[in-house]
Amino acid sequence: MRCEEEVSQAIDKYGDMIRRICFIHLKKETDVDDIFQNVFIKYATKDIAYASAEHEKAWFIRVSINECQSMLRGWFHQKVDLRDDLSKYGLAEPAHHPEVLQAILKLRDTYRNVVYLYYYEGYKITEIAKILNRSENTIHTWMKRAKEQLKEMLGGDPLA
Repeated sequence: MRCEEEVSQAIDKYGDMIRRICFIHLKKETDVDDIFQNVFIKYATKDIAYASAEHEKAWFIRVSINECQSMLRGWFHQKVDLRDDLSKYGLAEPAHHPEVLQAILKLRDTYRNVVYLYYYEGYKITEIAKILNRSENTIHTWMKRAKEQLKEMLGGDPLA
């Protein structure tokens, strides 16, 4: 079990990122808070030795995505669609393309994760493949399909 100081440092370091990841999946602040708490409870109770800071960050991303997907499989989330304000999570819509983030939120989870990690978190395709435990070719395919869907939704190529 980790000490309180370690958990506090992790919250300071990864908290905002985890909230953003959760929000692009759940779109509801109370659910984001629940997942945020679950992620850090797992972190506090598991003594995992991380090879590097990047490995630790990847663990947080993967656990956050998994927790969100678990919550979304529940009955309530399949029947109810409630959304909160995007700007609370540092996901402000670009002034020249306010509809881009809304379109990204409409993508299916796999595409949304790839687009978010690439464009918002700044990961490279190889890093995303490791985080999501998929091949690089799969990530390239998902990125291509996501861009095609965004282009269709937005009537142009917003990410080019």
